[in-house]
Amino acid sequence: MDDIQIFTTPILDGIKITQYKGMIIVRNVRALNIVRDVFTRFRDIFGGRSGAYQEVMKQMQDDVIAEAKQEARRLGANAIVGFSLDYDNVGAKGKSLLMASAKGTAVIIE
Repeated sequence: MDDIQIFTTPILDGIKITQYKGMIIVRNVRALNIVRDVFTRFRDIFGGRSGAYQEVMKQMQDDVIAEAKQEARRLGANAIVGFSLDYDNVGAKGKSLLMASAKGTAVIIE
């Protein structure tokens, strides 16, 4: 899937967009376990980075990018422009669900 290029900007300086193929929206929701939550709460109190959450977020990022490239390929595109990736907590209070969502426009570039 390395043939699909991803750009965060909607306009590509020096690269011609020849066709717009459509919008791409990808979501990935993961449940986080209680042990990870407990250790994260300790880190919130005492400070420090949460390696466990960072690893989950990295895995989600990789999955979302792969899915976006797959969708672009399905649409016949060779690039995605205006790509953005966001993370949110979702679910009822006390439930640990993390969502990564990405969007962009599938295009053909020269």
